[in-house]
Amino acid sequence: MKVLAKDIMNTDVVSVKMGSTLKEAIRIFADRGVGILPVVDQEEKLVGMLLESDVLEYSGKTHVLPMLDSSGWISPYDNANERTDYRQGIDLLTITTVEKVMTKRAVSVKDNLPGNEVAKIMKKRIKHIPVVDATGKLCGIIGRGDLINYLASVDE
Repeated sequence: MKVLAKDIMNTDVVSVKMGSTLKEAIRIFADRGVGILPVVDQEEKLVGMLLESDVLEYSGKTHVLPMLDSSGWISPYDNANERTDYRQGIDLLTITTVEKVMTKRAVSVKDNLPGNEVAKIMKKRIKHIPVVDATGKLCGIIGRGDLINYLASVDE
């Protein structure tokens, strides 16, 4: 029996649409406990990937992260200019769209790609691979855990 990407993929995949803000994406990261979000257009076609690390890197550049202390609160001892920078950084997250910081050249696979080819791709330090159909529409995602779960279920 030939195993295909569609046999391994997780179809319960959450994504964001182009035009969504980073603030909306951050809420999804937090609520769903995911670290990666496929970005799709209005036709659900994959256009990129947004990683938590993309958001963190951008947040660092906009003065959001440097202002947080270890308790997650803004320190009352920081100077007013830094607090202003922090507020402006937070405001920027609510107006910046995901396509500004997403990875545009996301690795993806077709749903009919053989499973062993998916495994070869994932060997290259890729943790998650979006799965698309013949038209490029997002239909699932394969994480390393999905691959392991499939291997564990073989011959059960």
